[in-house]
Amino acid sequence: MNVLVVGGAGYIGSHCVRQLQAAGHRPVVLDNLVFGHRKAVAPDIPFYDGDLGDPDVVAPILKDEKIDLVMHFAAFAYVGESVTEPRKYYENNFVATLRLLETMLDEGVNKFVFSSTCATYGEPETLPMVESLPQKPINPYGQTKLDVENCLKAFAHAYGLSFAAFRYFNAAGAAEDGSIGEDHDPETHLIPLVIDAATGRRENIKIFGTDYDTPDGTCLRDYVHVDDLARAHIAVFEKLAEPGASCFYNLGTGTPNSVREIINAVEEVTGKKVPVVEADRRPGDPPALYADSSKAQAELGWEIKFTDVKDIIATAWKWHEANPDGFGD
Repeated sequence: MNVLVVGGAGYIGSHCVRQLQAAGHRPVVLDNLVFGHRKAVAPDIPFYDGDLGDPDVVAPILKDEKIDLVMHFAAFAYVGESVTEPRKYYENNFVATLRLLETMLDEGVNKFVFSSTCATYGEPETLPMVESLPQKPINPYGQTKLDVENCLKAFAHAYGLSFAAFRYFNAAGAAEDGSIGEDHDPETHLIPLVIDAATGRRENIKIFGTDYDTPDGTCLRDYVHVDDLARAHIAVFEKLAEPGASCFYNLGTGTPNSVREIINAVEEVTGKKVPVVEADRRPGDPPALYADSSKAQAELGWEIKFTDVKDIIATAWKWHEANPDGFGD
């Protein structure tokens, strides 16, 4: 298939582009490079610099590239910023996505794969987290993702749009060959921050809260390799053949790791000591978040290749060691 990957120069999007190629599909990338990196996309892949919410940009791409399906990875995803700048998040994450969907329907493209988030659940009532849990987001980031999910359901019912929404847990790692990886500015993800502390690029790593009701007192999170995430997005294609198909899946390993476990694993993988500072809890940090991904495994045949967090960290370390300045842009 010809697949338009919106946000295809970003972290998860760029890995999905590579997985699409490996699976025999033809990816086309649209990215405004606000957070993406042109170097993350191979030169032989058609690349368009533009905004997902601009029909004058999107419509010609859909027609000229004969797009069969659109993947969307172009949301803003800083939770704290979404609280202080909600207008920015509603404009990009919801309004621009609505314009993208309208343009798709106008051009007869009716298959859509959406990068959603476990943040739509808010603080879970039970663990592990299943797709049927109540969705009660506690920040504008999670709310805008849920708003898009609800829009997709309405469009599927009214217009026959076929879609899949994947609710991620903590994406981590890098391509196994070390060619692309994680490069955010600012960086907020734990694994690259701990690696930076190990290499001296930052002074230390802070542990926010050491008195949670968890085995070692620090928060538990579900880390899933970025290539495992990408493979699930491709595995869902067959589910979208029927007009109006509506698919929701959690993506995580189901095996959480604590902050201390991540720090210890980084030390083991890198052979370097990580300086640690213990700090107070951050407001709104649940003690544990981890997925039940059995639905994706059963319905899509999705297999988790990276089941050990040390293997995930090893791929991240390979990228960061070779590219201490990321993509250098």
